[in-house]
Amino acid sequence: MAKSFTCTTCGTAHSKWSGRCDGCGDWNTIVEEAPLSSGPGKKSIGAKRGNTLTLTDLNTVETPPARVHSGIAELDRTLGGGLVASSAILVGGDPGIGKSTLLLQAAAKFAQSGLNTIYISGEEASAQIRMRAQRLGLADAPVKLASATSLRDILTTMKSEKPDLVIIDSIQTIWADTVESAPGSVAQVRTCAHELTRFAKTHATSVILVGHVTKDGQIAGPRVVEHMVDTVLYFEGERGHQFRILRAVKNRFGPADEIGVFEMTGSGLAEVTNPSELFLSDRGKSSPGSVVFAGIEGTRPLLVELQALVSPTPHAQPRRAVVGWDSARLAMVLAVLEARCGIPFSGLDVYLNVAGGLKISEPAADLAVAAALLSAREDTKIPQDTVVFGEISLSGAIRPASQTENRLKEAQKLGFTSAIIPSGGKSGGNSGMMLTQMGDLTTFTGDIFGAG
Repeated sequence: MAKSFTCTTCGTAHSKWSGRCDGCGDWNTIVEEAPLSSGPGKKSIGAKRGNTLTLTDLNTVETPPARVHSGIAELDRTLGGGLVASSAILVGGDPGIGKSTLLLQAAAKFAQSGLNTIYISGEEASAQIRMRAQRLGLADAPVKLASATSLRDILTTMKSEKPDLVIIDSIQTIWADTVESAPGSVAQVRTCAHELTRFAKTHATSVILVGHVTKDGQIAGPRVVEHMVDTVLYFEGERGHQFRILRAVKNRFGPADEIGVFEMTGSGLAEVTNPSELFLSDRGKSSPGSVVFAGIEGTRPLLVELQALVSPTPHAQPRRAVVGWDSARLAMVLAVLEARCGIPFSGLDVYLNVAGGLKISEPAADLAVAAALLSAREDTKIPQDTVVFGEISLSGAIRPASQTENRLKEAQKLGFTSAIIPSGGKSGGNSGMMLTQMGDLTTFTGDIFGAG
């Protein structure tokens, strides 16, 4: 059988051993992987009789998994309605964003609700965790603490304690003595995550794993870990803002892209029940370049302010700076404005910012971005009581957005009286707001800004 070699740092497969990995460039990280079977011509796995699987059909009725509410409504919303027994959850986020604080608060809430909860840290001593608990006012919570990094010791403890919930902070610090590589390597993370996930499925224990992230914002380690677990949560936020967003990018027990909003305070993370009002609380009088976008995050309507600045550039190459939105999509909107509407941005620096530290990926923000750019370029104000949303195609057409009614209801609840929306689809005629419907970008730029 041909031998297989894998890099323990990046997971790149090689046909033969070499001193340096072609994928990541690290030295002495390539090891031989043991084959899963003896291969053709020898005694294979199928030669030994296994157990017969129990097969069911699609009409089989099963009891839905029970959920436990943490008492933190924003966390329960992100999880799809609460913690599911025997589930494996992966939580990632930037260093210092508040992952350990959130999970310690959640552990205390779950323990107070009656769950046997264990918090195992590979990064902090138990005394350090107690200090944080005292600062958060959680010193009396019946949470069991441990500081360990050995996977074998952790699994043995879990078997003897039979907990309902185990929190591992973090998976990159755990090591298995059966893998010959350093903690945090691809092989170690994959092996440890697999063993902990298998324990969760076979022992009716929920496991929450904390994962470090790379400089690109992705959870460090092999992507197979995200496939192993049931739910993947990202904890987002900017250091300069007190808002934190817990976003579900994968959830087998609820909707993906659901978000929970928190505010970082001196006594820990506080829930934000009305994030739209919070994100717009610092908005002053209407000014050129300021537009309110009515978006949807998961199942929740969310209003947020988009800010744009357009100014002549002193450089040969104009700058394009974006915070909280996709820079490639900004380039597309600028290209459509120039090609379809005849509004050039060459020789102009363009800056775009999503206020409050929120990151938006929804295509329905295209029209709001275009409105902010034109407002800044033409030095024209959008009325302060107006919201904007709609998707822009490469032909210049404005496409309808989903959940128009929910967007308009949220806007009306916060005092907005008018909206600029795409034509077609559900117009939201029963919202009680004054609606301006636009079918293409040329009409939008001409009627609203007199440009083009």
